[in-house]
Amino acid sequence: MLAFADDTPISNKTSSGPGYGGVGYSVQQTADGGDIIGGTEYSYEPEYLSQMVLLIKTDADGNKVWDRIFGGLHNDIGYSVQQTRDGGYILTGSTESFGAGSKDLWLIKTDTNGNEIWNKTFGGQRDDWGRSVQQTADGGYIITGSMYSYNAAHLSQMVWLIKIDANGNEVWDRIFGGPRDDWGYSVQQTNDGGYIITGGTKSFGEGGNSALWLIKTDPNGNEIWDKIFGGPGDSVGFSVQQTNDGGYIILGSEESYVPGINVIWLIKTDANGAKVWDKTFRGSVDDAGKSVQQTSDGGYIITGSKKSSSGGSQDLWLIKTDGYGNEIWDKFFDGSGWNEGKSVQQTNDGGYIISGSAYSYSSGGKNSVVWLIKTDTSGNKVWGKTFG
Repeated sequence: MLAFADDTPISNKTSSGPGYGGVGYSVQQTADGGDIIGGTEYSYEPEYLSQMVLLIKTDADGNKVWDRIFGGLHNDIGYSVQQTRDGGYILTGSTESFGAGSKDLWLIKTDTNGNEIWNKTFGGQRDDWGRSVQQTADGGYIITGSMYSYNAAHLSQMVWLIKIDANGNEVWDRIFGGPRDDWGYSVQQTNDGGYIITGGTKSFGEGGNSALWLIKTDPNGNEIWDKIFGGPGDSVGFSVQQTNDGGYIILGSEESYVPGINVIWLIKTDANGAKVWDKTFRGSVDDAGKSVQQTSDGGYIITGSKKSSSGGSQDLWLIKTDGYGNEIWDKFFDGSGWNEGKSVQQTNDGGYIISGSAYSYSSGGKNSVVWLIKTDTSGNKVWGKTFG
């Protein structure tokens, strides 16, 4: 494996030409009050452009403490990171550099300084990837993503759920889906020891379009129930969390009454997956919601993006709601062109930390940087940092 683990600034490892940069797909406040970011970085290794898994540790003021890059000679992406109970970190994503072939799910465990302890690949000869990872109560890990599999003689993507022990060995895996493409984007262990998954399904959507899919399993990954949400347009779920009342909050996007125009979609369900209420948030053209968390006041914090009416730029969008999904306030953060919020979490001081990307156009190309934003309790920016 070609892997980098040193304190050299990221800018010293990447090219400044058009099309280079990074994306922060996942952020979490760490036990020391700083933050950990997982994502991807574009890099020349050795003489051509490829993507690498990126891990950045910051202090409480957003200043970089260290960064680590993991990958080989092809495209490798980190989608989800979490601090583990030993103080280290667990990351999942995909790798084209290692594994059985094409694209495989990649799981990396590090120590507290981001140095690799072990890594594991899972998958077959076709494209497979991990989108969400969480440490489980037994010290192992649960991952959801997608894999290619044959169902009724049809080759399609399926929602993939994998249980891993503390050493990275597979305990079991489950696939969910039908004859068309289905995806898993977010997983969380529930209070009963089982798991809740959200993503998208074309197999069971209306008219062959994608629908938002919610799946509840027992502790062994066996399906207890599933729910489909959506209408004649495309819908998908990107983030799910169990709420204090034992139900679930789901964030995704829904194609609105205008074909091809998406709105942010927030759904609250009871413990059995029945919809209690739903809310949509629309800017002017096309919007996407990527991450939701229940806040200490019982409401919700959402991040995503909102396109401008002209379609020439996009802002990072932060929305605060009450416990019924009614908007209390929203904030837009505009970098220099095309910006997205990928992950949000409430911090110990009651404010919020957001990771994503900020894009700009220069030298004929689209350049991105990892964007980390800290706000106060009202969503006002305290500081913003870029990396890459």
